[in-house]
Amino acid sequence: MDEVAALIEPQIPALRRYAWALVRDREAADDLVQDCLERAIGRWHLRRRDASLKAWLFAIQHNLFIDRTRRARRDRVLVDGADVSGIPDPLVEQDGRSGVRDILLCLDALAADQKEIILLVGVEDLSYAEAARVLGIPIGTVMSRLSRGRERLRHLLEAHAVPSLRRGK
Repeated sequence: MDEVAALIEPQIPALRRYAWALVRDREAADDLVQDCLERAIGRWHLRRRDASLKAWLFAIQHNLFIDRTRRARRDRVLVDGADVSGIPDPLVEQDGRSGVRDILLCLDALAADQKEIILLVGVEDLSYAEAARVLGIPIGTVMSRLSRGRERLRHLLEAHAVPSLRRGK
C-alpha cells in the first residue's frame, strides 16, 4: 500500500486543480478528489501498468464529475459556478487579479467539452492521447475541440479586454 501511496501522492495537486476548475468550490473539489482517490485505490488492480497513471486518475475524476453533474441536474440542485473565492492569492496587483477573474469567466463561457480539453491539455499538460483516454474520445476530436476552444477563448478574452489608457502630454 505504501508504494501505491507513493505513486498517487504526487498527482494530488493536479487532481485538485482540475477538480476546482470543474466545480469552482473548494469543498466540492476536495470531495471530488477524495472520491477519485478512494475509487483509484479500490480499483488499483484494474489499472493498466503500461498506461499513464495521471491520465487514469483524471479519467476517474472526470467520470465522477460527469456522474455528479447528471445527478445534480436530475435532483435539480443548483451549483454556483461563479464562485472564485477559492482562487489562491497570486500576490499580484489588482489588474492581475481582474485578469485572472476575466480568464475564469471566459473559460466558464466555453462549451463544457472545450473547457475540459483546455484544462487537461493547457493547464494539466496531458498529451492529446492522454486527454483522449481521460475523456473517452478519439484523438482527432481532442485536437478539433482544443482548436475551437482556444479560438473561442481568444475571442472571448479580446471581447473582455478593456483598452488601456494612454497618458497625454
